[in-house]
Amino acid sequence: MKSAKFAAAAALIGWLVAALPAFSHHSFAAEFDLNKPITLHGTAVKWEMINPHSYITIDVKNDDGSVTRWSVEMGAPSALYRNGWRKDSVKAGDDLTIVGYRARDGSNTIFGSQARLADGRQVLGGAPRTVPTPPPDASGSAPAKQPNP
Repeated sequence: MKSAKFAAAAALIGWLVAALPAFSHHSFAAEFDLNKPITLHGTAVKWEMINPHSYITIDVKNDDGSVTRWSVEMGAPSALYRNGWRKDSVKAGDDLTIVGYRARDGSNTIFGSQARLADGRQVLGGAPRTVPTPPPDASGSAPAKQPNP
């Protein structure tokens, strides 16, 4: 009887430990600020289409000529795939324009809600349904370059 209780307790503990990553998943509003939209124009350094979020690392040239490295978090690969992204959508050296929202912690991190890729395609970033995607300008061209913070 003791071994059955021990086995049940061990199974319960194992299940709880395995479920911890699901409990730790963050909400958009906890990490990113809808009141801080930003447009980045720069050169792709790295593209990671991995679960649970995809990431682009981008180097952005500042007005003074220096370069700032930014991390762009995007949606899950399955959402990006439905929006037209592929593993080969971004290559190191590609020229990208990404519209998104700044991280609340002030780091050089944004959630990318849309992007203009090197081939000219404009694709969504897999933003949560509650996050409004900034509308493109009337001409349908890439968003105007804004001064980098």
